[in-house]
Amino acid sequence: MQLFWFLPTHGDSRYLGTSRGARTVSHRYLRQVAQAADELGYEGVLIPTGRSCEDSWVVASSLAAQTERLKFLVAIRPGIISPTVSARQAATLDRFSEGRLLINVVTGGDPDEQHGDGSFLTHAERYEVTDEFLRIWRGVAAGETVNFSGKHLRVENAKTLYPPVQKPYPPLWFGGSSDAAIALAGEQADVYLTWGEPPADVADKIAKARAAAAKHGRTLRFGIRLHVIVRETSEAAWRAADELISYVTDDTIAAAQKAFSRFDSVGQQRMAALHGGRRDRLEVSPNLWAGVGLVRGGAGTALVGSPEEVAARIKEYAALGVETFIFSGYPHLEEAYRVAELLFPLLPLDHVRPAGHANITGPFGEVIANDIVPPSSQDVQVAQVPVREKAAA
Repeated sequence: MQLFWFLPTHGDSRYLGTSRGARTVSHRYLRQVAQAADELGYEGVLIPTGRSCEDSWVVASSLAAQTERLKFLVAIRPGIISPTVSARQAATLDRFSEGRLLINVVTGGDPDEQHGDGSFLTHAERYEVTDEFLRIWRGVAAGETVNFSGKHLRVENAKTLYPPVQKPYPPLWFGGSSDAAIALAGEQADVYLTWGEPPADVADKIAKARAAAAKHGRTLRFGIRLHVIVRETSEAAWRAADELISYVTDDTIAAAQKAFSRFDSVGQQRMAALHGGRRDRLEVSPNLWAGVGLVRGGAGTALVGSPEEVAARIKEYAALGVETFIFSGYPHLEEAYRVAELLFPLLPLDHVRPAGHANITGPFGEVIANDIVPPSSQDVQVAQVPVREKAAA
């Protein structure tokens, strides 16, 4: 199992749908989040893309030198950039980061944003372009000289002179819920990525993607994108979920849902259908909460609960075939620590854990009375303090 974190290049906050508690996302802040994820032992970070975000390639390039092991899942946008130029960019960043680049193929889902970037393709045409784009991109990135003439794209003598570190190229991740998306993933992607839907729905998508890959004699790996609200008790976690949207007004929800309705993304439509814009139907599956999707596009669900509850839900998805979990939480710096501290010890992670989880090599916890090093968290039992003593303390 691999756990990724998220770089909030579109902004960060303690609350959704309001400027209260908002943070300016500077390069210095993103560096803090990335370095925290690196030191805590996350496998990598997802960097979002779109006009509401800082440019993902510039962000990844600037942070690769500021981290040691962290991988960067960075978007390419077929139909917006040349496949040959994109392949050369990927090869350069993969070399400069010493093999820490992952590629997130994003076809786009907001027609208004697509039009602003000069793309007026329909949903079906975007997948046609993506198919042609990836055929060129994969060949060039693998060191081939590519000549290709398709319905939308044409290249002659397309190549790169400097190869990537990873062979044949940095892994391709692909998300999408439409039939066209799943068919494309089965033929050309390495990892199929879904947003956090109820387990039965995720199982159905995984089965379809596996079947699509099998038609080409291929296999896929699977990932899921979720928010996490984990606290030491279930009650505290659900309070935190309520607090996250405590400043969201009905007018804000209505405006957000109206904006999302223009999207032709099937995945976005599925996210919206989970809650229907209503506050009274947000727990859409045990410990799966759709409150984030009231005002946030894209991934709109969160796992909510105690460490044991959230870990159990994660393992349910893992049993379906999900290997990689891309998590986030508001605010992202503090929640990176909280998730690592509460969940990492309960999960079968296959990447490097921070040294402090295995042994004490320096200050760990708060030394008691200058003499006593506290025991590891696994050996500690919570003292049962009478209510009056708690109040007096």
